[in-house]
Amino acid sequence: MRLRYAALLLLMAVLAIIVGCGKPPSEDSNNTDTSSKSSSSSGGLFSRSTTVTVPEGTSIVVRLDQAISSKTNHSGDTFTATVAQPVSVGDKVVIPEGATATGTVVEAKARGHFKGAAILKIVLNSVTIRNTNYDVETSADTRYMKGKGKRTAVVIGGGAGLGALIGGLAGGGKGALIGAGAGAAAGTAGAAFTGNKDIVLGAEQAVTFRLLKALDVKM
Repeated sequence: MRLRYAALLLLMAVLAIIVGCGKPPSEDSNNTDTSSKSSSSSGGLFSRSTTVTVPEGTSIVVRLDQAISSKTNHSGDTFTATVAQPVSVGDKVVIPEGATATGTVVEAKARGHFKGAAILKIVLNSVTIRNTNYDVETSADTRYMKGKGKRTAVVIGGGAGLGALIGGLAGGGKGALIGAGAGAAAGTAGAAFTGNKDIVLGAEQAVTFRLLKALDVKM
C-alpha cells in the first residue's frame, strides 16, 4: 500500500514538471520582448537619415549680426548673420529661420576724399543647421558708390574763387592772395566732408545671397 502511494506521488510530481515545462512564456515576458523589439525597430527607423537637396539658385536671406563698412572693414574680415526666412524644399523646411551663418568680406574700399568709388562685397561661407555646419558657395552682395571727383573739383574751385573775391574786396593785391588761400582751404574741407561718404550695412540689415552650388542637408 505504501509503495503504491509513493509511486502515485512520484507520478504526480513528474506530470507537474512536464506541464510546467510546456507552459508558454508569461505575459510579462512577452510584453518585455515585444517592447524591446518595437523599440529596437523604431530606433532603427528614426536613426535612418534622409538627405534633401537645396537647389542651385535658391535665395538665402540673412540679417547681419554686426555692421559692415567699406571704410572700417577689409578684405578677409569675417562676419556672422542669422537666417531671416526659412528655406523650404517642397513641404520640408530645410534651413530654418534663426539658423546661424558666417561670411567673408571679399572686397572693401573706402571712398576717396577727392575721388574714387567706395566698394563693399560680401559672401556667405557656411550655415549651421541643427548643430551641423554646412559649407555654402553663394553669389556676392556687391555695393558700389561712385566717387565725386568732379563735384569735389567744383567745390574746391568755387571756394578758391570766392576767397579771392573776398580778399580783393578787403584790400586787393596781397589781400587777394591771402583770401584765395583761405578760400581754397575752405573749399577743400568742404569737399572732404561732403564727398567722403562710405557704404555701411547696419546690424540687423537684411541681405540676400543666392546659392551658386546645390546644398545637400541631412534631415
